Amino acid sequence: MKPTSPDLGALAVGNIVLPNRLFVAPMAGVTDRPFRQLCKNLGAGYAVSEMVTARKDLWHTLKTSRRANHDGETTPIAVQIAGTDAAMMAEAAAYNIDRGAQIIDINMGCPAKKVCNKWAGSALMQDEPLALQIVEAVVAACLPHRVPVTLKMRTGWSLQHKNAERIARAAEQAGIAMLTVHGRTREQGYKGQAEYDTIAAVKAAVRVPVVANGDITTPEKALAVLRHTGADAIMIGRAAQGRPWIFGDIAHFLATGTHRTAPLTQQVKQWLLAHLGEHYGLYGEFAGVRTARKHIGWAVRALPGGEAFRTRMNALDSCEAQVQAVADYFDELSLDHDRLPAAAVDVAEDDDAQEAREAACTAN
Repeated sequence: MKPTSPDLGALAVGNIVLPNRLFVAPMAGVTDRPFRQLCKNLGAGYAVSEMVTARKDLWHTLKTSRRANHDGETTPIAVQIAGTDAAMMAEAAAYNIDRGAQIIDINMGCPAKKVCNKWAGSALMQDEPLALQIVEAVVAACLPHRVPVTLKMRTGWSLQHKNAERIARAAEQAGIAMLTVHGRTREQGYKGQAEYDTIAAVKAAVRVPVVANGDITTPEKALAVLRHTGADAIMIGRAAQGRPWIFGDIAHFLATGTHRTAPLTQQVKQWLLAHLGEHYGLYGEFAGVRTARKHIGWAVRALPGGEAFRTRMNALDSCEAQVQAVADYFDELSLDHDRLPAAAVDVAEDDDAQEAREAACTAN
């Protein structure tokens, strides 16, 4: 029987209308332009860039220029900025608007030690006056361009200091157009379980759209979180790694109450190869081959022979060899599996992978 379906239709964020309410979370080292576009092509209505530093001296570095690359990306273009100085954040917003940003998102959610030690990311939640100054400055900088400003944050700094609801109220008064809340504190990092009561409280406290984020890994979980929080949309992070069609799966489940048939193995091959082509185009061969390994690894990690293939693939050092290996793997898989084999995808990370994510979650 079909569940009572939450509204997944268009959502207005300021003067921008998003086509649906299934969003891709900004993830450092992951949500570059090729990955954002892949997720949009497979059902996501909105995707936010990796965070871009507010430090002007780093804007012309290769890392920042890649993060600010929106060539060929479908609209709306959303850029997340991170920093600790209100004037610098305002300038960063204007800089990114000049380069195509249609929505500016303020990072108040990254728990990485390198970011928080500089009092950026979720560390700003410990200094509410500074957080509000940044919001006000960025909103003022974006207003003349009619660019909405959004805010992504956590439930608070620690279990004893949950202030998301208070910050949400102040941010709404300052002109924030949408709020995303990850259901963990900064202290938790990516560990433990996300909680949704705080997100529900934020939703009840404000009138602007509220987005729920954290541990949304299946269509059933998406429905449960939407029902529990009353959120206007959901944002998916790690569960989209290697399974970017999860957005279409969730949309189908919420609309029909049934699971979509698994994608054809050959179709997954084509999606992955097209993504690799875009990835190499952005990074070049040397960096492209190396940074593509994680995407390929996520795609095969739960598939038959996936771990052995990943080990072999990680030794390849050319785009051509990597593409051929991926094509051969999926061609062989399709001989026994017309559709992608059902597999429980574990999105939990081991400590080393988690530490690597935190190290990558920097604005430099």
